[in-house]
Amino acid sequence: VQLQASGGGVVNAGGSLRLSCAASGNFFRVNTVEWYRQAPGNERSDLVARISTDGSPDYAGFVEGRFSISREDSRNTVFLQMNALRPDDTAVYRCRADVMPQPNRGPYTYWGQGTQVTVSS
Repeated sequence: VQLQASGGGVVNAGGSLRLSCAASGNFFRVNTVEWYRQAPGNERSDLVARISTDGSPDYAGFVEGRFSISREDSRNTVFLQMNALRPDDTAVYRCRADVMPQPNRGPYTYWGQGTQVTVSS
């Protein structure tokens, strides 16, 4: 199983970006998927948003009302729509997914590589 994160870039404050986290390989189902971010100079990664198997979303307070997480299971992809971006949203964003390789196995946790989001003031 591989997770491919994409969609990062450089935008002005107030702009938007849409991140994607696509799972590939042989597996039965992708369960919960989360987006984390690590800001420059910060050793800690913060949870940004989570979407459960049934599509229920949860958000960190600092993105509530600005970011939206969704999933398209037919494409094994989760999206993070980021609107009203601020300079303090600048970070490397990574996705994390719990994946079941078979109906009666797992789930196991996988991480995607980071995608850089830079918001200029």
